[in-house]
Amino acid sequence: MTTRYYSVARHVMALTAGDDIFALLDNCRPFEVTPSEPLISVVIRENAPLPETWTEEWRQEEEGDEIACGHSGGNPLFVFRSHGKMAGWMECGSDYRRATVYTGELPKLAIDNAMMIAFALATAEMDTLLFHASVVCRGGKAYMFLGPSGTGKSTHTRLWLRYIDGSRLLNDDNPVVRIEADGKAEVYGSPWSGKTPCYVNEHYPLGAIVRLRQAPHNAIRRMSPIEAYATMASSVSGKRWEKNIADGLHRALNSLTATAWMWHMDCLPDEAAAKMTSSTI
Repeated sequence: MTTRYYSVARHVMALTAGDDIFALLDNCRPFEVTPSEPLISVVIRENAPLPETWTEEWRQEEEGDEIACGHSGGNPLFVFRSHGKMAGWMECGSDYRRATVYTGELPKLAIDNAMMIAFALATAEMDTLLFHASVVCRGGKAYMFLGPSGTGKSTHTRLWLRYIDGSRLLNDDNPVVRIEADGKAEVYGSPWSGKTPCYVNEHYPLGAIVRLRQAPHNAIRRMSPIEAYATMASSVSGKRWEKNIADGLHRALNSLTATAWMWHMDCLPDEAAAKMTSSTI
């Protein structure tokens, strides 16, 4: 077993596993750092049967991939499946900073999900938000596009890359926003980027956030603070039924609402939409 260390948004994760596992994790390599005191430690082991009795609290399914979370013996537990296959499962300590992952038929899927969930929950009280968003960077700033799955976030960022000079993709699914000591928001790339392999270890000040909605026309407007808070909250990962996590997310979202420019965009998947958002924000 070997331990490697990764820094995501300046939070260090230690991953202990066999060399065969690290061979699967090309997405983590840009984030590897020299050994240092980790905030989160994850150990990877071969598959073991789920506890016979565990209580499910919540389940998410998207395009055949399923995550169920609950608890067993007082410890948080997460189960990962894909198209009927058991990818693996994870058991955590109560603060989510220590976790063991048991791999199944799809070890990479299980490990990526486990690392992402442990990161989101362990850092929720540390002014850190894991967003479901697509992000481009341009002119030294990051621009985030939000919306439910299928809204066209990736399509819109691709339009930026094609039509807006100087644009680059920072992350296409799970960027991290960290509220810094001065109260300003910084957007970080992460090892998790959905179906688009974009694992960029860079960070930029937040320029603006845009919520996209498909429409037969292009139109953009500023959001009110209440609308902005609700929109961002629906795009952030976390177990809101746990008080400490909910309080941490609330504090970070309040700070972000106070400082971020938040827009709502009705749009077509066309060049004009990309140019409208770019010229406006």
